Amino acid sequence: MTERRTLPGFASRPADPERWVKAPDKPAAANHFTARLTIDVTPALRARIKVAAFQRGMTVADMLRALLAREFPDNPGDVP
Repeated sequence: MTERRTLPGFASRPADPERWVKAPDKPAAANHFTARLTIDVTPALRARIKVAAFQRGMTVADMLRALLAREFPDNPGDVP
């Protein structure tokens, strides 16, 4: 029989799996966004979005999150 090779991996197995499974999750980072949305835009529109975000002192992601939150509020009756 051949010996089992140990390959370098990105994670090691926990020493105590039961304790590892029952351990509380690590606190989440300040960023609570968990879903990713991908859209296709023209290079010209992408450039305009980036310039607008820069002029406002924001990241593109933060600016678009605010825009989407305004356009799609939690309570649909709140739409201006």
